[in-house]
Amino acid sequence: MSGEKPPCRVVHLGILRYQVARDLQEEMAPAIGRGEQPPALLLLEHPHIFTFGRRGNAENLLWDEATRAVRQVEVLWVDRGGDVTYHGPGQLVGYPVMPLGRLDGNDRLPQADYVGFVRSLERVLILALARLGLASGQQPGLTGVWVQPDVASRCPRCPPAARRRPAKVAAIGVKVDPAGVSRHGFALNVTPEMDYWEGIVACGLVDHPVVSLEQLMNPVPSMERVRGEVISAFGEVFGFEMVETTLG
Repeated sequence: MSGEKPPCRVVHLGILRYQVARDLQEEMAPAIGRGEQPPALLLLEHPHIFTFGRRGNAENLLWDEATRAVRQVEVLWVDRGGDVTYHGPGQLVGYPVMPLGRLDGNDRLPQADYVGFVRSLERVLILALARLGLASGQQPGLTGVWVQPDVASRCPRCPPAARRRPAKVAAIGVKVDPAGVSRHGFALNVTPEMDYWEGIVACGLVDHPVVSLEQLMNPVPSMERVRGEVISAFGEVFGFEMVETTLG
């Protein structure tokens, strides 16, 4: 039937180690790039881990090895964009594995398309958060989803820094392979242990606070509800019919 939206698989993976999720994206991407499988959105949580992207600076890791051992947090250098970020339980991680378009003569996605993809991911989360009752937005010159100080100023559980400057509620870092298929994605702070951000200079940005929905909202929405709004918003922004499936 004309006018039908193309499908996008939604796969719920629960809590999964970072490297396992990374390997899964690598396994899925070739068939998706060839059009043999539809695009996929993997939704999951990770055990505690700090990951460094391609622009990572080791000086932004603040906890020493002994502290990391006590806090049971891994460190891994990966091939996404950006610097260092934290993943852990209570954080909704989304990995879209999808073809983004034709490559240029250097086998790269045109920069405008790459940036447009990142901006679209931001819009997905902004739309989902709005439906949950939280105002958020983009920040000029920065990647991610941000909450303005006037919002945090009404939040007794927010860190004082969030009441003085925009605070990041979701981080985004992506990779596009030579076939134009995306990896990595977004991490939305729902109910994570916020003190883990003390172990890094998040995204290499000094004096940029990080917040969670648990701090900003009372009552905090359940992870299930947050996932549902993110799935719905993803379909709207990217024009997909979202189909929840299992692996295989």
